[in-house]
Amino acid sequence: MSSGGVFISEESPYQKKILVVDDYPPTREMIVEALSACGYENVREAENGYQALEILRQEPYHLVISDVMMPCMDGIDLLQHVREMKKRPVVIMITAQSEIDLTVKAMKKGAVDYLKKPFKIDELIYRVDLYLKGQEFYEGREEFSEREEELSVHSYIFDSVETIEGDNDRIFEQIVDLALKVVEGDACQLYLYDREENLFYPKIVKPEEEREAVQENLPAIEKILYKTLSRKEAVIAKSEENPFFSPAIICAPLTIRGNPFGVLTVRRKKTFGSFTKKDLHYVVSLTKRASLNIENRLLYESLFNNVYETFRSLVASVQLRDHYTEEHSERVTEMALKIANRMNVSEDDRAVLRVAGALHDIGKIAIPDAILLKPGRLTEGEYEVIKKHTLLGEEILSPISLFDREREIVRYHHERWDGGGYPYGLKGEEIPLLARILAVADTYDAITNNRPYQRARSQKQAIEEILRNRGTQFDPNVVDILVSMH
Repeated sequence: MSSGGVFISEESPYQKKILVVDDYPPTREMIVEALSACGYENVREAENGYQALEILRQEPYHLVISDVMMPCMDGIDLLQHVREMKKRPVVIMITAQSEIDLTVKAMKKGAVDYLKKPFKIDELIYRVDLYLKGQEFYEGREEFSEREEELSVHSYIFDSVETIEGDNDRIFEQIVDLALKVVEGDACQLYLYDREENLFYPKIVKPEEEREAVQENLPAIEKILYKTLSRKEAVIAKSEENPFFSPAIICAPLTIRGNPFGVLTVRRKKTFGSFTKKDLHYVVSLTKRASLNIENRLLYESLFNNVYETFRSLVASVQLRDHYTEEHSERVTEMALKIANRMNVSEDDRAVLRVAGALHDIGKIAIPDAILLKPGRLTEGEYEVIKKHTLLGEEILSPISLFDREREIVRYHHERWDGGGYPYGLKGEEIPLLARILAVADTYDAITNNRPYQRARSQKQAIEEILRNRGTQFDPNVVDILVSMH
């Protein structure tokens, strides 16, 4: 069926035709397999733009996923040919980080979206699902441009939500800011829902001067909020009698596993006109992506904390044998974080360092008491056994993918700047920065606290010892930061 040059598809999106164009077989195969696993039945491959163009000339496709850099004909040239076709497919470009200028060029030539390499396969599937709904082919630039703009907004929402960081309050604020931007709203509120009390609380109100109006109209607002929750879908509410709802207000639920935890509302002042269905769809897209982002975050944090506490209990079991170990790990973590702060290490890296510091000696659980608790100097053979605790720690953590980066620090925290460390003899910047930081903090604490074979020395003596090994055992920059702290 057609209308005004736009062909409307009545078939399932999963029956629509997709062409994957990439000269690198593993990437191409990964995309094809992922699409097939999601139910897409008509997926074909091409090795370059020239081959893809021949396929498209034989029969129309609904969606093309194309790499940018390819031999024979690259993605940009293919895009130019696609643009000239009578029945043009939607095009998603895949590009490397260094090809941002090509990305901009691709968007100007008619690509509705792009993904940067390396990309997450679920991001690609999300976009495919989004773009294969609605119109099938486009004839005429006006219809195509309108749909192109709409899809670009959805893509912008997806990317913006995915990059939201910070605690929950910061996340809520960014969601409100994004809602105001995508529908050009004048005011936005995020209400949290207390299921036990069956009450709403205005968590975020923007602009701040709207807070008084919100409080005055809260009973009327709550009626719409409850209605939104009961319907479990977004609504556009209007009221000529109440200026707060004139000309209209959008209300969209925020949910976790189908259970509502809040409602996002966006409104415009009367002079700017009412909202459209397109605006409603944008807000729904935003709340769904934001809800999923928050749900994944909470699930991750819950799983991470549970696993982390399990491994902490293993460290505590070492403490039962060696009282020094757990207290040492806590002190090392604290010192490492102070150094990291001075070095302006990112928040994410500090979070990794916090866990790695607590668990860096977890491998000692497998070291025999006769060696671990020996009061005198270790023999060469005993020292070789002790050295295994880095790899043993890595092995203990290896089943948990959540600790990939932490495991790397545990593995390398006894490497030396000059390459004389263990287990692999890495040197210089081959050693991850966080492991280099932990190495300095570890040594400082070892010197300034009693060990089974050595009495504690002063902070001054510890600094002098570490300075003597600056540039040999330790990263000079990390040592300089430690010295400046003292």
